[in-house]
Amino acid sequence: MDKQLTDLGFVPPALSHRQIRQLDEQGFIVLENVIDNNWLELLRQAFDAIYEAEGAEAGKEVAQMEGVRRLVDLVNKGEVFDRVYLQPALLAIVDHILRRAFKLHSLNGHDPLRGYGMQTLHADSGEPCTPGGPYHVVNSMWMLDDFTPDNGGTRLIPGSHLRPGRIGDYIEDRNADHPEQIQLTGKAGSVAIFNGSVWHSSYLNRNGALRRTLHCAFIAREHKQQTDQRQHLRPETAERLSPLARYILDVD
Repeated sequence: MDKQLTDLGFVPPALSHRQIRQLDEQGFIVLENVIDNNWLELLRQAFDAIYEAEGAEAGKEVAQMEGVRRLVDLVNKGEVFDRVYLQPALLAIVDHILRRAFKLHSLNGHDPLRGYGMQTLHADSGEPCTPGGPYHVVNSMWMLDDFTPDNGGTRLIPGSHLRPGRIGDYIEDRNADHPEQIQLTGKAGSVAIFNGSVWHSSYLNRNGALRRTLHCAFIAREHKQQTDQRQHLRPETAERLSPLARYILDVD
């Protein structure tokens, strides 16, 4: 565990042997009931309100996707999001995968509409994969709605973080279904966490049901953030941040 985290008062929860084995061998885990009902409703309301307020500008800070309601830089868009990037089990898992000091990479929103959402299989790290690490990115998907096969639950290739090299060394058509893929499904309030070197992608929303998601990603501290939090930090955000939050965001 990063000593700076513990010096700032973070007490990591213990991971079970089953959780560690799944993270090491499969590269992902789904935690249920992370978001309580009251917080879940507040997050849903905030997601929709921000998207309505930003309109055609939503997501432009990083990237927009056709047919996807995208939100970016949620750190600065409401106190309701503060607990996301400070969730204890999430931080413990990030530490286990990266095994060195890390920081927030980005906190964004994603909601594919009916007939949209399909992405090419990819890994979040631009580095060639070295089985066993060092790994560079950990992503998490906070399910604000049920993730189902029909509304585009994210697809993932278990164990692909253990294959050396790049995804293009193995797959020619990354838009096609893969024989080893699974879809991450779960009830609203669950959080899926995965090694960023695992091959994955958003999937097609066939039935048009809401699939609002928060993508909370972390990166090894030596790398640049997708959203430079020092550059984007708003005064009202800075006023409420704890020393631990400031370290995770890397704003000092």
